[in-house]
Amino acid sequence: MRAWLRTEDGLAFLIGVALTASGALPLLGVDAFGWVVKTNVWVDAATALSPASKAFAPLSGLVSLFLTYLFLLIVLSLGAWSLRLNLTRFALALTVVFGVSYLCWLIGHNAYIAATPDQREKFGIGQSLGMTGEAGFIVALVAGLVIGNFFPAAARWLSEAARPEWFIKTAIIILGASLGIKAAGATHLVGTILFRGLAAIVEAYLIYWALVYLVARRFFGFSREWAAPLASGICICGVSAAITTGAAIRARPIVPVMVSSLVVVFSVVELILLPLAARTFLYNEPMVAAAWMGLAVKTDGAAISSGAVTQALFASAPAADQGLMLLTTTTVKVFIDLFIGIWALVLAVVWTYAIERKPGQSLPLADIWHRFPKFVLGYFLLFGVILAAASGWPSAVGTDKAPGPLRAGIAEVDLFRSYFFVMTFFSIGVASNFKKLWAEGLAKLAAVYVLCLFGFIIWIGLAISWLFFHGYFAPPTPGGV
Repeated sequence: MRAWLRTEDGLAFLIGVALTASGALPLLGVDAFGWVVKTNVWVDAATALSPASKAFAPLSGLVSLFLTYLFLLIVLSLGAWSLRLNLTRFALALTVVFGVSYLCWLIGHNAYIAATPDQREKFGIGQSLGMTGEAGFIVALVAGLVIGNFFPAAARWLSEAARPEWFIKTAIIILGASLGIKAAGATHLVGTILFRGLAAIVEAYLIYWALVYLVARRFFGFSREWAAPLASGICICGVSAAITTGAAIRARPIVPVMVSSLVVVFSVVELILLPLAARTFLYNEPMVAAAWMGLAVKTDGAAISSGAVTQALFASAPAADQGLMLLTTTTVKVFIDLFIGIWALVLAVVWTYAIERKPGQSLPLADIWHRFPKFVLGYFLLFGVILAAASGWPSAVGTDKAPGPLRAGIAEVDLFRSYFFVMTFFSIGVASNFKKLWAEGLAKLAAVYVLCLFGFIIWIGLAISWLFFHGYFAPPTPGGV
């Protein structure tokens, strides 16, 4: 335990598990995080902030935001003390990191930027970029890049608290709990959808990962250190997969940072283009279109948002009317996310036993354990515990429209995941010096991404979606088969 308290990996595990355990307290009638600030898509800024729970409605949005900041400051400062950082510098720098990151998150939720086509009428606007609130990640990345490249002194000062790996690892652990709820909530889907979704994932990544790795290595000359996180980032789940793979193979921090930046940018491009392509060419195959969104779009928010947009564009289809398109996109994406931890273990074994093994050395099990990212254990632990609890106690889960106490509590904890993510992208920008990145091969990295994503990943994803979901239509009535 003492060793874990001295690493960002171990602290991420402890913080993520502790937050999730507290988030489950509504099962005992205690709303631990109802005061956490929730960021809404907005036209009028006065409606942008609100407490997560209606039970805390008397709190103003600004008070909720201050309480959220204060809570994170205390928790992360305890971690900084454990890491033996300068607490005064850390607290001051974290205040700026959180403040700027949240401002970027708020800007990204403006309706003219975030509202998807099916939401425009609700906000009384005629046009929007349709990028969802995840646009805040891009705004945060750009803000960080401006500081990192034009204000180097400020970047050095912020580096005490701008810690992308610590933030993202904590967020990934919380993601495990969120996925447990989503997986439990999808059990009412027809078994065929679940089977086909899992089969599609296995089929896709046996093809995807190897092809991207081959292209990066053979045609662009990247080392294994670069090729593996890039293949995982493009093929599995974007940012989370790139960070996890980088940890498993012990890549330098700059490697997953650069891959993560590209993932966010291209996910927004996919979110805009793919639903329109699906509506044009797949209108008679709504379930193929839904699965395609889950397979092709790389970040969680962008993938699920693309499923929602696609469902809105297929409004007259029974699958859209019953919500099965979005559920299919979400289910496929859940399987993709679960693959992160499995693949991290596989790569840890391969790198330890085959790639970095010394001649005559036996299988170094201890090295595999040290190499395996500990935050992935937290991810699996929370997924398994929450799924088991939710499956054994359905009333605690409820539905999206009528959430039970466990779903509501985990949804509140999931807000912290968003804030850890947006601080991650701001921190990535602060740590990214374009001169150094260019020297590391940023242009070539982007070229690999474009070639692989638009050259074959999107189309293989479409082919696999067609193979497993072609001709599968939603039942004509809810509950039908």
